[in-house]
This record gives sequence, structure tokens and C-alpha cells, in this order.
Amino acid sequence: MNLNKIRIKQIAIILLGAAAGYAYYYFIGCASGRCPIQSNPYISTAYGALIAAIFVFPGKKKQAEKD
Repeated sequence: MNLNKIRIKQIAIILLGAAAGYAYYYFIGCASGRCPIQSNPYISTAYGALIAAIFVFPGKKKQAEKD
């Protein structure tokens, strides 16, 4: 049950990142179309979700070698 709560929090944070990416497109976006991330709502939403996912999922920890 504890694992389910963690997964729900991770998914919620990724969805918040996606919402932040879309908000970035909507409020700051590039009107000329020359900015690949800012001018397309799908790309900016996916980019926001990707950045959130990088922060949510921890990497593997290296174990210190014992001498």
C-alpha cells in the first residue's frame, strides 16, 4: 500500500510538470514559431513532464567499495 502512495505522488508531480510546461507555452510562448519548445504546446507539455520525471525518479546509488 505504501508503494501505491509513492507512485500516486510521482504521477501527480509529473502531471504538475506537464501543466507547468503548457503554462509556459501559453503565457511565455514564442509567437514567431522559431522557438521549437515554446511554439508548440505538445512539445512544451512533454518537456515539462520529462523534467518533472527526471526529478521524481531517483537514479541508482553507487555502493562504496570496501577495501
